Amino acid sequence: MYYMMGGVAALALSLLLGMFVIPMLRRLKFGQEIREIGPSWHASKSGTPTMGGVIFIISSAAALAVTCLCGFLLGGRSGGFAELLIVELLSLSFGVIGFIDDYIKVVKKRNLGLTAVQKFGLQFLAALVFATFVAVFGDTGTVIDLPFVETNIDLNWFYIPFIIFVMLATVNSVNLTDGLDGLATTITMVVMLFYLLISLRIKNSAMALFAAVMLGALAGFLFYNRKPAKVFMGDTGSLFLGGAVCGLAIILRQPLTLLIVGLVYVIETLSVIMQVTSYKLTGKRIFKMSPIHHHFEMCGWSEEKIVCVFSLVTLLLCAVMYFFG
Repeated sequence: MYYMMGGVAALALSLLLGMFVIPMLRRLKFGQEIREIGPSWHASKSGTPTMGGVIFIISSAAALAVTCLCGFLLGGRSGGFAELLIVELLSLSFGVIGFIDDYIKVVKKRNLGLTAVQKFGLQFLAALVFATFVAVFGDTGTVIDLPFVETNIDLNWFYIPFIIFVMLATVNSVNLTDGLDGLATTITMVVMLFYLLISLRIKNSAMALFAAVMLGALAGFLFYNRKPAKVFMGDTGSLFLGGAVCGLAIILRQPLTLLIVGLVYVIETLSVIMQVTSYKLTGKRIFKMSPIHHHFEMCGWSEEKIVCVFSLVTLLLCAVMYFFG
């Protein structure tokens, strides 16, 4: 039950770190700038400390290290420590990209952060390294499982570009979802719980530990990130979470399940694509505001209601995927 120990350790560390990190971010004046194109009532959130993702990044990494040093015996289809390490490094690499983006926004006072080309280029490089490692050295090879049917498919040469696409789509979708207090945190906790249960079912101890640690770290962070948020995760946290989610799914050979359990992520991204496309082609908007969580805000939904409904939808989809997928 080492995964339980790791999860509890991550929870405790996350709660403890928040007590020190949040005041430090305030002293450094690392406050969130609220863009004018967002909902007007979000102006009250201006100045809330951001880059708070470092709380669950540090606590999860420390909990993983402590748990492994306490004698965790890796095994199962994952190949053990090597793939646990590569998933953690993948998540950290995306977290670093997010940190650079946040640093430019908050410290350098350039509100848009990294340019689209810079951000995409760095993300592509991280995804390429990970996809290549898994394809060449990973136990999964180039095979992925198909949902709802007890079979799999070998993608061969198409595996690396497919995985890169999945990773870039997932990471940026999680980033878009982080727009309300506790939204990305809560939804990702549900998704992590799903992959924890899947890991236990197929006896993949390494990924069970990773998912449990992430779940614990996020639970601690939610204590500070729930409405009214005392801290935002920033791109530092949302890109890290995107890397963690897709890394887990890929190592478990289940990247396609992200379309189902991560449907909220998908819809958030599609709402932006649809809004931009419609406006450019017709001059009209489909939604009152995008991403779609802002549309529901404009319709009169409270942040708490949106977080609750989106999380329950994710929980239902995870249950369907677990029992029937």
